[in-house]
Amino acid sequence: MRVKTGVVRRRRHKKILKLARGFYSGRRKHFRKAKEQLERSMYYAFRDRKQKKRDFRSLWIVRINAACRINDISYSKFMHGLKLANIDLDRKILADMAMNDPSAFAKIVQSAKNSL
Repeated sequence: MRVKTGVVRRRRHKKILKLARGFYSGRRKHFRKAKEQLERSMYYAFRDRKQKKRDFRSLWIVRINAACRINDISYSKFMHGLKLANIDLDRKILADMAMNDPSAFAKIVQSAKNSL
């Protein structure tokens, strides 16, 4: 039995081409090129959602380290001192304090130094 795919195919193509808006040249106009590019783009999007978390964590560590060096302590000793002092602040909060509230960060550094 012959199955006509007119409506189904058009809907599938329109869905792909709608997602491909903003792509360059034939990658947004031709179904096959758009589909290939979308597969690649979705792979990059999935991968980079994970990568973004790593990038931010490394940025926070750089900021904490810079603030620690100003307060005459290394990053690793500071983190070890926090653990010994039972101060449970994550790196995101510590980096924000280091940037926006240096005096409070200096107090935390002092308590970490005292616990070492």
